[in-house]
Amino acid sequence: MKLFGHMISSLEQGLNYSATKGKVISQNIANVDTPNYKAKNVSFKDFFDNAQMKELRAYKTDHRHIDFPKRNVQPGVFDYSNFRYRHDGNGVDMDKEQADLAENQIYYHALVDRLNGKFNTLQNVIKGGR
Repeated sequence: MKLFGHMISSLEQGLNYSATKGKVISQNIANVDTPNYKAKNVSFKDFFDNAQMKELRAYKTDHRHIDFPKRNVQPGVFDYSNFRYRHDGNGVDMDKEQADLAENQIYYHALVDRLNGKFNTLQNVIKGGR
């Protein structure tokens, strides 16, 4: 029985997405002076599709049926291979990365606040409203 339906798992997936996006932004900022470094980004659609593939299992009635393919790459992460921001081939725009970092932090904290609200509701119910 799920106490909040799929809300907790949805919030968990959102936090995983935000954590991955934060790592990618940090890598971009760390490599701002690396020649020929291509900036990376995280696609929410690809991340979401990958999360659904993890839960999707094939019902096989015969040993010859083929399983769904599993990808070993980091989900939803792609680079701007044809984008060069500076003359040394580096594709990191520091202003964009800082704006993306601030936006991601706001998103992450909103999800954490929502998750805390769900747990506080559960704690209130367990205590009997006291």
